[in-house]
Amino acid sequence: MFKHIKTSGANRQIVTDLTRKLGLGAENIVARLAIAYSLGQRRKFAPTDVLDSSGKEYSANVLFGSNYLLYLAMLCALYGINEHDKNIPRLFKAHLDDGLQLIDKELKENPNISGFDYLIDKINEGLNIKT
Repeated sequence: MFKHIKTSGANRQIVTDLTRKLGLGAENIVARLAIAYSLGQRRKFAPTDVLDSSGKEYSANVLFGSNYLLYLAMLCALYGINEHDKNIPRLFKAHLDDGLQLIDKELKENPNISGFDYLIDKINEGLNIKT
């Protein structure tokens, strides 16, 4: 497992703003949601698609908590790679930045939604996905 991930410089303020707007706890909670949301969109990135790393830094333990293996499984399943792939840190970073951008855009389009309502909406959308 890698030790740290940093958001892009542009996402430094976004993660702070989303944390305050959603009111779901610490910044790492929003970062976890961002990764999961981006992975759930099933968009794939090349390891070279990462943005700059001049933003908020998270240790892997803080970012994933005790759920690292769950996030790793989601990432590996999406990309069809194994857990030892050298690009895993870059792919997590790409999904972190992508997810933050997606959530920020959605909340700007719907500024009156609460954090709880946002989560419920996303859970309902996930339950209704046709595969």
